Order: sequence, then C-alpha cells, then structure tokens
Amino acid sequence: MTINGTSGTGLAGASERVDWVDYAKGICIVMVVMMHSTLGVEAAAGKQGFMHLVVEFARPFRMPDFFLISGLFLSRVIDRDWRTYLDRKVVHFAYFYVLWVAIQFAFKAPSFAAEQGWTHVGYLYLESFIEPFGTLWFIYLLPVFFVVTKASRRIPAAAIWFTAAALEMMHVSTGWTVIDEFAARFVYFYSGYLFAARVFALAEWVRSHPPLALAGLAIWAIIDATLVFTDLSVMPGFSLMLGFAGACAIIAIGTLLARAHLLDGLRYCGEHSIAIYLAFFLPMVITRVVLLKTSIISDIGMISLIVTTAGVLGALLMWWGARRTKLKFLFERPDMFWIAPKKPRAVLQPAE
Repeated sequence: MTINGTSGTGLAGASERVDWVDYAKGICIVMVVMMHSTLGVEAAAGKQGFMHLVVEFARPFRMPDFFLISGLFLSRVIDRDWRTYLDRKVVHFAYFYVLWVAIQFAFKAPSFAAEQGWTHVGYLYLESFIEPFGTLWFIYLLPVFFVVTKASRRIPAAAIWFTAAALEMMHVSTGWTVIDEFAARFVYFYSGYLFAARVFALAEWVRSHPPLALAGLAIWAIIDATLVFTDLSVMPGFSLMLGFAGACAIIAIGTLLARAHLLDGLRYCGEHSIAIYLAFFLPMVITRVVLLKTSIISDIGMISLIVTTAGVLGALLMWWGARRTKLKFLFERPDMFWIAPKKPRAVLQPAE
C-alpha cells in the first residue's frame, strides 16, 4: 500500500517520488477496493455482476504487485540501526493497525454482539492481534516481512528466494492468515527488495519502447485471462508465474500512464494508498447498504462499480478532512508513538 510506500514506497518526500510507482500503487489500491466492494455486493445480493470478471482477472496479480512494490525501496533503509528500522517499519504499521481495528470494531461490534453476545465480541477483539482483522491483514503482515528480511541478511539471498518461491507454490493453508499469507506473498516482497534495480530497468525500458510494451501487455492479458477462466491460474507454478507477470504488467501500465501524463487521479490514489486502504471500508459499506436497500439501481455490476468508486473517493475525503484537524491522528502517527528520532516531516505516506 502505502502502505509504506504501499509500504510500499518509502520515498522521503514529494520531490523524490517516482511517478510510475505511484501510478502502479494507485492501480493496486483501486483493485483492492474493487475486490472487497464487488464481492461484498455480490454476497449481499446473492448474485454476480460484470465486475466479477474484472475482479477474477486481477486475482493472480493484485496482491503480488502490491507486495513487490512494497519491497522496492527497502535497500535504502535496511542498513539503519534496529531502533530506527523498527520505528519506521514496525511501530509505524502497528499504530495504524491497532487504531483502525478499534474503529472497525466500533462499527461491527453491535452485529457481532447480536449474533453471539458481547463476551464473544471481546474475544474477537483480542483475537485480532493474533489473527489479522478483515481488510487490515496487509499492514499486519508488512512489518513481519520487514523484520524477516533484515534479520535474514546473513543468509544467502538465493536460498531465501527459492525457499520463498517454494512456499508460494505449496499453497499453504493452515487457516491462520499470518502463516498462509506469508507463504503466499513473501516471495514477491523479497523480489521487490532483491531485484529492485531490474524492476527500475524494466520501467525505463517500457518508457523508451511504448509500442513493444503495449504489445507485450496485450499478450499478457490474453494469457492471464485464459489461465484464470480455465482455472489453471491456481495451480502450483502457474500462480507464481502469473503473480510476477502481472506485477510486471502493472509496472508497465504505470510507466506508460506516467509517460503520457494520463489518469492523474490514479497517481494521486497511489500517493495516498495507505489512507485509502485504512478508511475505504466505511464509505464502501454505507454505499452498498444504501444502494441495495433502496434498489435505485438494479444492475449488480453497476452497483459494484459505484461502491468501488465511493470507497476510494470516500476514503480520500476522510483523509483530506482529517489532515488539518485534531483528527489527523487517524492518518498521521502522533509524536508519542515514535521510538526513534523523527524525520522533519513525519506523515503516514512514506514510511521510510
């Protein structure tokens, strides 16, 4: 997200931002909101719409690209002392996780209590610190990735990468999100860290050869759609291949959009992807309930599209409205929660 640069980006300031990275992050965060919005609408309505096809097409690469981008700038900060590193890469995300778990629980607790009682609500809240809660699992897992990567620096990188790739192909399913998602996603995060120079080289090549890049994207889209809709995309090996291919495709698309200065709104979403990730659930749920209850629109696909848009724009409005008020703690870590010297301008977005 950015969640750190989506964590992912870890750039120190606006002047140092990389345009295609923000575009790629913007695409990623919109796809994440789209998935939750579409599946939520379809579950509530009991039927599918045209947006389901888009969500399925993006399934192999939606999170791999997010994690790969999250590791891109890690080499710039991994040599910091442990205190500073933990402050930027663990405490940073822990603060927002704890805060937003509490906020989500405030909205969901009544329905939980109606089903199983308030005692169970307390149990679910405590469990959220072991089993990541809802949509927040991404920022729960990122600190784990950051710590594992720094702690394992003395181990040969090839050994770590091949082990991570093997874990992804095993399709681990223990029922515990931390283990299952670590196994499925760490290879992409570590690849972003390990192959950052090659990723930037790919972006430069795309910027210099747009016609060839577009041809490659067309071929990729056909292959991805074919494997997804024939159910081959979930097979060991295919999932890893499609994850990396899709991540490269999103990087290429981001680079082409940046080159042409198109869809600047996506870049803006990428700059503030962590704020969107944290807050989209509220406008998403409200819009979904209103549209389904009122039946103003009957087409499920159109409802999903509107809910997706509301989730993204609503989250940005929440961030914009809070940033200059006492509510800025929702998106900016207060001084009391820093354990290392603070940067001159400490905001949520670039968690270096």
